[in-house]
Amino acid sequence: MNKIINFIKEAKAELMKVNWPTKKQTINYTLVVVLLSLAVAIFLGSLDYLFSSILKAFII
Repeated sequence: MNKIINFIKEAKAELMKVNWPTKKQTINYTLVVVLLSLAVAIFLGSLDYLFSSILKAFII
């Protein structure tokens, strides 16, 4: 039981040392991730459309 209590105390001490991002930073990072994900999805979708069009033109 003593090891569990010691672990919880040490975990709490380590969490107090963490440099947590501010609310504004979290929102900015989230927007960057969402926008980059959309850009990659659009890019890959356009490549898929292009290659499928090329394949349809030459195979069919």
